[in-house]
Amino acid sequence: MAMFDYTFMQRALWAGVLIGSIAPVIGVYLMLRRQALMADTLSHVSLAGVALGAVMGWNPAMAGFGAAILGGLLIEQLRRSYRAYSEMPVAIVMTSGLALAVVLMGLRSSLSQSFSSYLFGSIVAVSDTQLGLMAGVALVGAVYFTVLRRPLYSLTFDEETARIGGIPVRWLSLSFAVFTGMAVAAAIPVVGVLLVSSLIVLPASLALRLARGFAAAIAISIAAGLTGIFSGLTASYYLDMPPGGTIALILLLLLLIGISVQKVRSGLVRRNGRSVNRVARSNAEFMKRPAKEGENLSME
Repeated sequence: MAMFDYTFMQRALWAGVLIGSIAPVIGVYLMLRRQALMADTLSHVSLAGVALGAVMGWNPAMAGFGAAILGGLLIEQLRRSYRAYSEMPVAIVMTSGLALAVVLMGLRSSLSQSFSSYLFGSIVAVSDTQLGLMAGVALVGAVYFTVLRRPLYSLTFDEETARIGGIPVRWLSLSFAVFTGMAVAAAIPVVGVLLVSSLIVLPASLALRLARGFAAAIAISIAAGLTGIFSGLTASYYLDMPPGGTIALILLLLLLIGISVQKVRSGLVRRNGRSVNRVARSNAEFMKRPAKEGENLSME
């Protein structure tokens, strides 16, 4: 395609492929663990890290990366303190991160204008450094989910059973929280703080709606994520629309189409089932009624 003749669009495509292949996988695990808002929370914490880096003169991208990792660890620690209230740690960290970001941005009035790229993302402005960071996160994710696939599967569906089975639940949960923070921080340049959860949650929501098994859910989520990113980039280039919002809207459209298809398929299955049952009942009633004189009910 002509648009990929430009270097910035080539970088955008690679950034989309790298993030689109790992973020939806995290989304499947987060959805099954009832932690769908964790990505949104860590994005706000990452924003606070970016603001802190700008105020202190550090690299904002690396500061946001470190803040997201620390936020993931904090959520995991609070989750063990509030076992009966699983949503409370997310609320605590989200509000704290957002409040800290607002205060830090208030210390320097010039920050508010320069933060639009972090809030809404700019995949067509991804730098080589950011692209290298995404490649590192994607590589770590590929190794992480391949090596720890079975323990993570057990942890996701039944933490107590996993603990009884000898799996180091605490350390595995901490490592997953750390990696989630890494992935969220790496995805922010693509879709921004305000939309990062769409890249993680929407493909996973579609996959869990359509898939009949865990492996199928992973495959469908990755396919949906990559489709949304590539379609969003194409539409953004030719229609001159913001790439982050375009990607999120296309992912939402894919989810709505998937839900509609699943409902139509379920309706057809129920209709066919009712028809089969109706025929079976009619045949049973016919076989049970008294035979008239001269009528042969044999199956010959």
